[in-house]
Amino acid sequence: MRSDSIKAGPSRAPARSMLRATGLNDDDFKKPFVAVCNTWTEMTPCNFHLRESATIIKDAIRKAGGVPFEFNSIVVSDGISMGTEGMRCSLASREITADSIELVVQGHRMDAVVAISGCDKTVAGTVQALARLNLPSMMVYGGSIAPGKLADQNGDRSLSLQDVFEAVGAHGRNDLSDEQLGKIEKKACPGSGACGGQFTANTMSTAAALMGISCMSINSMPALSSERNKVLAGVGSMIMRLLAQDISARQIITRQAIENAIASVIVTGGSTNAVLHLLAIAREARVDISIDDFDRISRVCPILADLKPTGRFLSQDLHESGGIRLVASRLKDAGLLNNSPTVTGKSTFEEAGLAEETVDQKVMRPLIDPISPSGHLAILRGNIAPEGCVMKLPKGKTDSIHGTARVFECEEDCFNAVMNSRIQPGDIVVIRNEGPSGGPGMREMLAVTAAIIGAGLGDSVALMTDGRFSGATHGLMIGHVSPEAAKGGPIALLKDGDPIAIDVRNRTVDTTVDLEARRANWRPMEPRYMSGMLARFAQNVASASEGATTCPMLPPIETSDNKSQTQLQSQE
Repeated sequence: MRSDSIKAGPSRAPARSMLRATGLNDDDFKKPFVAVCNTWTEMTPCNFHLRESATIIKDAIRKAGGVPFEFNSIVVSDGISMGTEGMRCSLASREITADSIELVVQGHRMDAVVAISGCDKTVAGTVQALARLNLPSMMVYGGSIAPGKLADQNGDRSLSLQDVFEAVGAHGRNDLSDEQLGKIEKKACPGSGACGGQFTANTMSTAAALMGISCMSINSMPALSSERNKVLAGVGSMIMRLLAQDISARQIITRQAIENAIASVIVTGGSTNAVLHLLAIAREARVDISIDDFDRISRVCPILADLKPTGRFLSQDLHESGGIRLVASRLKDAGLLNNSPTVTGKSTFEEAGLAEETVDQKVMRPLIDPISPSGHLAILRGNIAPEGCVMKLPKGKTDSIHGTARVFECEEDCFNAVMNSRIQPGDIVVIRNEGPSGGPGMREMLAVTAAIIGAGLGDSVALMTDGRFSGATHGLMIGHVSPEAAKGGPIALLKDGDPIAIDVRNRTVDTTVDLEARRANWRPMEPRYMSGMLARFAQNVASASEGATTCPMLPPIETSDNKSQTQLQSQE
């Protein structure tokens, strides 16, 4: 056992002595040591309930013959920090989560790892760590929050955090009273669990399950579901089987698996943040995936899930309709699922075969009646974004958008302009110096995008940024513009009034202005942070087009499992 280097032999007596003080006995030193990394916190409902999950999982590991060791990582809540200086810490927290798991597991020579996640950065950060460590391991998702309920003239209306952000925009335009805003605020989040739509946390939960590193049946379940504890009790046997069979994370996280994850994002209309997170996970697993793979898969994969932010339903509705296994089943039937291994011991095809679709459910459309025959994510390039950017295509996709630039140097300035009715139809709002390095931290723009929607400008104003968007964002939005402004990207050279043309069909974003002629007069902004974690993050973070990760770029590991088996590879 790997952990024998810590606990076996006369020379390890001091270590055993310290471990005995934690409750271990002679028999425990003969068993595998299993790390249980929890991301519990009192700071956010997404992770608030995870202590109980960890207790059940540790008991299950003991019963299966392992010795569990729980430790905690960090959480920065996007929903709480959104629109503030604190949001700069969010993406950086993903890297700290991965780093902290690596250091504890490596430092104590654990044999296997179970990582428990809740909010979106902890889903990505835990899986990054598992790919980096390459031990027998799995991620367990904490589940989604229940819908909020607000009584109106049509009965109970289901709410999510998205409704609160958009209500702020409506309130700013005097379309919603203080009392109405207060009612939505108080009802939208009724208990523990991650934000309820197919926002980033649930998008990444679905992606991790289709990737195979997490369990489809567990990830589907709402956070406070009565079924959940029974299913969590099976985690102990899963992780001990992976250990006994020496199945490591990178045997599961292959190119095929990440293509499955990308397809799950598309078919469920998921978050643009998945582009960043899956690129980062692929880099840790040394799998050759690029932003162009997202566009390739999006062109051939339909949208079938009628989920918020653009649809009608929430994650709990998907669970009641058949859950993530139903998502896998639809992808398999469409020929868009690779048959890859999963932590359950079953392949993705076998898991898909276990789907139980609820009669007359409305959440997952049949293949013959898609919401859209192709996906909602497009990778655009042009003289504004030569390394690429990510567009979340709106409902009823438009082929082209033409407008004039309204340039803002930070999110706050733009938000104030929206709230004071200084943004007009036909504007293409440009928010720069919010990229991975320039932000630093690549803040999400949900406060701005929700304000635009709430102000009734969702169909007439586009937004372009080197920052990123929340999974709750919808509308005419382009993010991850690369290179970012802080690195001298062309977005740094735009001015108010510049014409901008967005051609969705040809995947281009351009201006007719000679931007390079302005470069001699351009000067980068002074770094916002000169010391501390955010300064180090700014100095070391990769471009958004590479996942905005601090993981070093290493050559991919080529294996037979890194070849696609489906239509996903053949459509160019």
